[in-house]
Amino acid sequence: MRCVIRDIAEALKLEHTVFALPFAYLGLWVAARGSPAFSSFGWVTLAMVAARTAGMAVNRRVDLPLDRLNPRTKDWPVPAGRVRGPLLAAVAAAATGLFLLAASRLNPLCLRLAPWALLLLAAYPYTKRFTWTCHFWLGAVLGSAPVGGWLAVTGRWDPKVLPLFIGVLFWVAGFDILYALLDLDFDRRQGVYSIPQTFGLKSALKVSRLCHLLAACGFAWFGASAVRGGWFWVGWALVAGLLVVEHRLVSPTRLDRINRTFFTINGWVSVSFFLFTLLGLKSS
Repeated sequence: MRCVIRDIAEALKLEHTVFALPFAYLGLWVAARGSPAFSSFGWVTLAMVAARTAGMAVNRRVDLPLDRLNPRTKDWPVPAGRVRGPLLAAVAAAATGLFLLAASRLNPLCLRLAPWALLLLAAYPYTKRFTWTCHFWLGAVLGSAPVGGWLAVTGRWDPKVLPLFIGVLFWVAGFDILYALLDLDFDRRQGVYSIPQTFGLKSALKVSRLCHLLAACGFAWFGASAVRGGWFWVGWALVAGLLVVEHRLVSPTRLDRINRTFFTINGWVSVSFFLFTLLGLKSS
């Protein structure tokens, strides 16, 4: 039983929840001006983990034919046969139910938007079959996390959260373009769409840098309009510095560093930005 749970966790990359969850909390805390209800915190946490679990289960099933052929992924739990289709389907169904339950306990708007969020998640793995803009689709998926946290408190749209959505969208797209470099040759052979496959390695690095520049601008716009505390700008400078380091580590001749930048540095980006924004709220 322990091996099955470990294989499911590995298949769904549960540790990558660190990318989106802090931004969902950020939307929650800023909308509540630093004092969200404990119940909202709990239901937002459940909603985020459940939605991501459902989306990743669908992703793994849709990508299974490609993952079996890819030398980098063929030993992952699903293509290796340690986690099979029926179990993935059961996990996706259970996670979907928990997500809808959490949305229903937040407010009517969250419940009405929940099916659309699930559709956005489920559609992502198909985008790489027909468009190199798939990185931006993934960015929009994760960019919805702070919007969801915000709506959980307010129950209505507020344009103040738009810059944060834009910042997260370009941040995710930027590091996903770097991650796609690992499969550049495979994607060319299989006809899988990505910016590296379509425009080449050097152009992909330039687009990734531009995305992270736009992400930093989006985060700054959000801070100027919704936070304003001095600590926020310390955190913003730290995040901007981390993004610079990420691009200093990765070069056309040093693609072996991508895995380290993908998880470690971007994990620090999300956690640092959340913590320093909280400090900014307290000092504003």
